Amino acid sequence: MYRVFEALDELVAIVEEARGIPPTRSCIVPRGDVLELLDDVRDALPGELDDAQDVLDHRDKIVGDARSGAEATVTSANEKARATLEGSRAEADRILSEAKAHADRMVAEATAHADRLVTAAQAEADQIIADGNAEYDELTGRARIDADRAIEAGKASYARAIADGEAEQARLVAQTEVVRVSHAEAARLVDEAQAEADRVRAECDAYVDEHMAEFGSRLAQVEETLNSTRRTITRGRQQMRAAGQPEYPDYPDSREYAAEHRR
Repeated sequence: MYRVFEALDELVAIVEEARGIPPTRSCIVPRGDVLELLDDVRDALPGELDDAQDVLDHRDKIVGDARSGAEATVTSANEKARATLEGSRAEADRILSEAKAHADRMVAEATAHADRLVTAAQAEADQIIADGNAEYDELTGRARIDADRAIEAGKASYARAIADGEAEQARLVAQTEVVRVSHAEAARLVDEAQAEADRVRAECDAYVDEHMAEFGSRLAQVEETLNSTRRTITRGRQQMRAAGQPEYPDYPDSREYAAEHRR
């Protein structure tokens, strides 16, 4: 490949050094040298250039064949894509149809189950309502009977209370009369007792006034007698103590005598 560039440089130098032909721009070059250099260039060019030239010569045919092959490939790919798309669409339609049918079945089953549940709940609610009404009627009947009994018992208790109240009122009225009479009698008795006490007090005062002098002299005599007796007892006790004899013969211990007299 280096020889190609070298031969081309030599050709350029020959052309540049060639003598010109006035008045034209042509020149005279040595034919043998130029042909020899061209042969060297031809020999130095690789074989791929010939192949490339062949390709260039057959370019239109190759491009046409390639375009035809590409169009055929595109057409085949389009046909395959269309077939695939149609198959996918059909498969999707089938799957969608099956899913819709399955959903319809599930909706139908759910609706039937819901209807059964609603029916059972309605029946249970009706039964509960019926039981509640029956129990309400029973409780209402018992409550009405109890209320009637309570009313009758209340009426009887009210009548008894009225009767007891009237009896108690009569008793209290009678007792009040008795109390009033008792108070009057007590006042009379108190007045009589007070009068009697006043009378007795007056008589006592008169008796005391009448016998006070005599009673005073008698008290003086009794006091003198007691003083004399006390002096005699004192002397006797002193004599007995001096003689070493007990003060009280019946009680060897005088403390026992004192305790006996205290009892």
